[in-house]
Amino acid sequence: MRLSLTAPAIRMFAALTLTGLALSVAGCGVNNVPTLEEQAKARWSDVQNQYQRRADLIPNLVETVKGFARQEEKVLTEVVEARAKATQVTIDASKLSDPEAVKRFQDAQAQLSGALGRLLAVSENYPDLKSNQNFLALQSQLEGTENRIAVARRDYIQAVQAYNTELRTIPGRWIAAWLYPEAKPMATFETAQENHAPPKVSF
Repeated sequence: MRLSLTAPAIRMFAALTLTGLALSVAGCGVNNVPTLEEQAKARWSDVQNQYQRRADLIPNLVETVKGFARQEEKVLTEVVEARAKATQVTIDASKLSDPEAVKRFQDAQAQLSGALGRLLAVSENYPDLKSNQNFLALQSQLEGTENRIAVARRDYIQAVQAYNTELRTIPGRWIAAWLYPEAKPMATFETAQENHAPPKVSF
């Protein structure tokens, strides 16, 4: 006795087969490479957002200090110039596989951190400045932003580590070679040892 399949039965069998194939493909990690890449890019955006937040606080901080410490013109100028340079050096998420571009960004931010640290150290010489409410509010916001920067950097480093590991291990390495040949390891975000901790901004 021959078993004959009707058109609806064939369509149902084909749909079930395709569903099973899609689930097995999804389960073997085909989507891991683009998913981890997008997560790393999102973390990079957060890093840039936090640095921009810091850059946005600096003009008000400089103006406040200037009102109390006009003779510190050299330090104030260094901060303004470092801020200008840091805000000009940006990296599009598609360029994160370029270690030199990431290093240029890091160097500009490190220069700003150093100039900002010198500015905050100068304030120690001005008791009236240290008790100014506007200065205290800016100092508090800056301290919070430095903490957010540290968290954003840590999250980015972890996301890049997961992405780069996926590209270098099996089956991610094979999947990337077959389906995502343009995928390249991303540069991690590293700073000099002295910059691993946020600058001290408490008075």
